[in-house]
Amino acid sequence: MLLTKIMIMIMLISNIMMFLSIILSKKSFMDREKCSPFECGFDPKSSARIPFSLHFFLITMIFLIFDVEIALIFPVIPLFKMVNFIIWIKISFFFIGILLIGIYHEWNQNMLNWTN
Repeated sequence: MLLTKIMIMIMLISNIMMFLSIILSKKSFMDREKCSPFECGFDPKSSARIPFSLHFFLITMIFLIFDVEIALIFPVIPLFKMVNFIIWIKISFFFIGILLIGIYHEWNQNMLNWTN
């Protein structure tokens, strides 16, 4: 009997708190600055929907690719103590070779040049 009363009180308190959070979280007024895409109080000089340069996207993809590859290099270091030295050298050179071929390809395609 006491357990059910406690459960009812907990449910009642949680429902009241949720109701209060809904009421308090509503926006009380709509300013022109609050509705603007920048929310910094000044008028934007250009549209917020300008076309995105593809070069920024390519630089981001190159960064992500090499960032992930560096994360893949880290397990090779402790592997040095567990495997044969010749196998470790072959795995390391194979992985670094793939990285070098990738960076040569990006350099050859002029993806590393900032000018368009």
